[in-house]
Amino acid sequence: MELSRPTAVIAGVFFLLTQMGAIAGAALYSPILRGTDYITGAGTDDSILLGALFELLLVISAVGTAVTLYPILKRQNEGVALGFVAARVLEAAVLLVGILSLLSIVTLRRQFDGAADADLAALSTIGSSLVALHGWTFLFGPNFALGAASLLLAYLMYSSGLVPRAIAVLGLVGGVLIVLSAIAVMFGAYEQMSTVGLLVALPVFAWEVSLAVWLITKGFRPMGILTAPAALADVAAAAR
Repeated sequence: MELSRPTAVIAGVFFLLTQMGAIAGAALYSPILRGTDYITGAGTDDSILLGALFELLLVISAVGTAVTLYPILKRQNEGVALGFVAARVLEAAVLLVGILSLLSIVTLRRQFDGAADADLAALSTIGSSLVALHGWTFLFGPNFALGAASLLLAYLMYSSGLVPRAIAVLGLVGGVLIVLSAIAVMFGAYEQMSTVGLLVALPVFAWEVSLAVWLITKGFRPMGILTAPAALADVAAAAR
């Protein structure tokens, strides 16, 4: 069990880094996502580039949570644990597409600086398309894929008892809500970055933060799946 303590801390840090990367990235992307015709405007691209770095931190940390926890979780249910890893990798891949779409706008903006009016009109259309692509990646990555990952991880945590069940239930609720919210956004019920969208996302945010804090401060609870196979064999032999 002592060997799992560093694993818990590392996983907790990765979860906190995902939240930091997501929040910082969204804030720094504001000029390109909310501004009109950013691709044809003036000014620096530093905010967008820094946002891309934070989202890259999010991508690395998301995969890091899965890779770090897999050796522990597979002792409970290897198939579900592998599904959790796959969902996190899918989320990271979709996020990478979104990062590249915004960086493409930066490249075109620099390349066609001072272009003629006709070219600027075409650039504006391209820029809007790339921003729309980023919007869809944000829907399918940190919503559908994240929701699936949260459900799988919360199920494993609940069934294994590695963390308090109240935290695991929060993950189950948050995972369901974020997936349902993504469906609602897809069909135009409300905007993803609206008040309703942010409120629905709060449970999954609270789940990851509470899980991270617990893993860092308390670690895994002393359950049977943390016992090494050799140790289990010794216990069984002693019992006989």
